[in-house]
Amino acid sequence: MFNKIFLVGFMGCGKTTLGRKIADKIGWDFVDLDNYIEQKEGSSISSIFKEKGEHYFRKVESSYLKNLVKYESHVISCGGGTPCFDENMEIITSQGASLYIKLSPTDLFERLKLEKNKRPLIADMSDLEMITFIKEKLIERKIFYERAKFTFNSNLESEEKLIKRLNDFLV
Repeated sequence: MFNKIFLVGFMGCGKTTLGRKIADKIGWDFVDLDNYIEQKEGSSISSIFKEKGEHYFRKVESSYLKNLVKYESHVISCGGGTPCFDENMEIITSQGASLYIKLSPTDLFERLKLEKNKRPLIADMSDLEMITFIKEKLIERKIFYERAKFTFNSNLESEEKLIKRLNDFLV
């Protein structure tokens, strides 16, 4: 039984959108880790990356994730890289129900190309560089993402069916 749900998956897969829907349907609060970091740091994720670098960002990301595990009855949307650094995936899997939102590289590319200027890791990439980056990162991150207790692919399952599956494991 869990009193938190952590959503993991590649940037642009829909963690925030689905997380809000799940939280609304089960009557829990929702937190987007990236937004939480921006509020606490007083700066956008893009600015943090540019001014302080990815290493700094990953350190504060881990720290704020550890703060959020204290919350109960929360759905928490993690950043795309969150599970891949430090002990983050261990924290996620031990402190709540973890959900991997899985999309194909093509689907991710189509979503991300519309908003790439908001994403510091891909902002300056050409389309070819971006699709290559997505494919390579998915391969790298697969070992982390697939450690989640649940996997959701919107092409294969409805959100309602997913919420029914999750409800069986919630407090």
